[in-house]
Amino acid sequence: MEKQQTTPATHIDPVCAMEVSADHADIKSTYRSETYYFCAEGCKKAFDSAPEKFLTATSKKKGWWGKHVERLKKVRCDRSMECH
Repeated sequence: MEKQQTTPATHIDPVCAMEVSADHADIKSTYRSETYYFCAEGCKKAFDSAPEKFLTATSKKKGWWGKHVERLKKVRCDRSMECH
Protein backbone atom coordinates (compact mmCIF):
# COMPACT_ATOMS: atom_id res chain seq x y z
CA MET A 1 0.00 0.00 0.00
CA GLU A 2 1.40 3.38 -1.00
CA LYS A 3 1.72 6.18 1.47
CA GLN A 4 -0.51 9.08 0.45
CA GLN A 5 0.96 12.55 0.17
CA THR A 6 -1.12 15.21 1.87
CA THR A 7 -0.78 18.86 1.00
CA PRO A 8 -0.58 21.19 3.97
CA ALA A 9 -3.18 23.89 4.38
CA THR A 10 -2.16 27.35 3.32
CA HIS A 11 -3.14 30.71 4.70
CA ILE A 12 -2.94 34.15 3.14
CA ASP A 13 -0.82 36.76 4.93
CA PRO A 14 -3.23 39.73 5.36
CA VAL A 15 -0.37 42.24 5.03
CA CYS A 16 1.43 41.16 1.85
CA ALA A 17 -1.08 38.60 0.47
CA MET A 18 1.55 35.85 0.23
CA GLU A 19 0.62 32.24 0.84
CA VAL A 20 1.87 30.86 4.15
CA SER A 21 2.09 27.09 4.50
CA ALA A 22 0.64 25.66 7.69
CA ASP A 23 3.95 23.82 8.12
CA HIS A 24 5.77 27.16 8.46
CA ALA A 25 3.00 29.18 10.09
CA ASP A 26 4.74 29.75 13.40
CA ILE A 27 4.32 33.53 13.11
CA LYS A 28 0.69 34.21 13.90
CA SER A 29 -1.59 36.62 15.66
CA THR A 30 -5.15 36.42 16.96
CA TYR A 31 -7.58 39.28 16.41
CA ARG A 32 -11.29 39.12 17.28
CA SER A 33 -11.10 35.36 17.86
CA GLU A 34 -9.63 34.78 14.38
CA THR A 35 -6.06 33.56 13.84
CA TYR A 36 -3.99 35.19 11.09
CA TYR A 37 -0.72 33.79 9.76
CA PHE A 38 2.27 35.78 8.49
CA CYS A 39 5.29 35.13 6.30
CA ALA A 40 7.63 37.22 8.48
CA GLU A 41 7.83 39.15 11.75
CA GLY A 42 7.66 42.46 9.86
CA CYS A 43 4.22 41.59 8.48
CA LYS A 44 3.03 40.49 11.93
CA LYS A 45 4.20 43.74 13.55
CA ALA A 46 2.49 45.81 10.84
CA PHE A 47 -0.75 43.86 11.33
CA ASP A 48 -0.63 44.09 15.13
CA SER A 49 -0.23 47.88 14.95
CA ALA A 50 -3.36 48.37 12.78
CA PRO A 51 -5.29 45.14 12.06
CA GLU A 52 -8.42 46.81 10.65
CA LYS A 53 -6.33 48.54 7.99
CA PHE A 54 -5.18 45.19 6.58
CA LEU A 55 -8.42 43.28 7.02
CA THR A 56 -10.48 45.78 5.06
CA ALA A 57 -7.76 46.14 2.42
CA THR A 58 -7.50 42.40 1.74
CA SER A 59 -11.24 41.89 1.64
CA LYS A 60 -11.72 44.59 -1.01
CA LYS A 61 -8.65 44.14 -3.20
CA LYS A 62 -5.18 42.65 -3.13
CA GLY A 63 -3.29 45.94 -3.07
CA TRP A 64 -0.08 46.70 -4.89
CA TRP A 65 1.96 43.98 -3.17
CA GLY A 66 -0.63 41.28 -3.87
CA LYS A 67 -0.74 42.27 -7.53
CA HIS A 68 3.05 42.31 -7.66
CA VAL A 69 3.19 38.82 -6.14
CA GLU A 70 0.68 37.54 -8.70
CA ARG A 71 2.83 38.87 -11.55
CA LEU A 72 5.95 37.30 -10.03
CA LYS A 73 4.17 33.95 -9.66
CA LYS A 74 3.26 34.01 -13.34
CA VAL A 75 6.88 34.68 -14.27
CA ARG A 76 8.20 32.05 -11.84
CA CYS A 77 5.57 29.42 -12.81
CA ASP A 78 3.98 29.46 -9.34
CA ARG A 79 7.17 28.55 -7.47
CA SER A 80 7.16 29.76 -3.90
CA MET A 81 8.75 33.07 -2.95
CA GLU A 82 10.02 34.57 0.28
CA CYS A 83 8.57 37.91 1.40
CA HIS A 84 11.27 39.14 3.78
